[in-house]
Amino acid sequence: MLIIPAVDIRDGRCVRLVHGELTKETKYYEDPLEPALRWRDEGARRLHLVDLDGAFSGVSKNFEVIERIVKAVGIPVQVGGGIRDAETAENLFACGVERVIIGTAAVSNPDIVAGLCDMYPGRIIVGIDARAGLVALRGWVEDSTVRALDLAQQMAKLGVKEIVYTDIYRDGTLQGPNLDALREMAEHAPLDVIASGGVSSLQDIKNLLELESLGVTGVILGQALYTGRINLPEALALKGGVN
Repeated sequence: MLIIPAVDIRDGRCVRLVHGELTKETKYYEDPLEPALRWRDEGARRLHLVDLDGAFSGVSKNFEVIERIVKAVGIPVQVGGGIRDAETAENLFACGVERVIIGTAAVSNPDIVAGLCDMYPGRIIVGIDARAGLVALRGWVEDSTVRALDLAQQMAKLGVKEIVYTDIYRDGTLQGPNLDALREMAEHAPLDVIASGGVSSLQDIKNLLELESLGVTGVILGQALYTGRINLPEALALKGGVN
């Protein structure tokens, strides 16, 4: 199972939000390159970057920061936030990003996902952010009537091999992941699932490892790393957790 540290970027800084709410922001680093290098040096083999400005506005605003991180860390980087057209995705690939994460556009314009999967097979991740089982859009400020599981199954038919599943109610709260929702997703959607939201302890990671055989192949760590509740080398040393 991949252990993937997150670096969330807003106004060029590394921050963390609770429930994705801009009013509940904590700034951790002035320069996001600093934590990116730290997590790499501590053993991470993939990083998860989120352009929060892009997620809320629909326009990627931290491209230069992302490019600087990608060129410096030398490990695969996946990027999400505001990627709602093919051109934005292509620009990220051109600067060295390994995988791009499509969220809102997967619902509003699935043809973009299908086209990108054809052009970049295996490199398109769909971010499914759910509130009470329903997909939330545009930086989680807009609700939809689309079931998270239905969207995952649709994306698999378009060629998507991997999703990031986030339970919004757990994100940034350190309350533990939604294991039931992750189990349902892994059992009924024919793709790999990366768990995101709520992971707060090594025990949470051990619980996720029990779902690895079902298709939960990765976990994103955010708040728990930044607050020191999880030590990255210890997480990587868990059975199945060494990348």
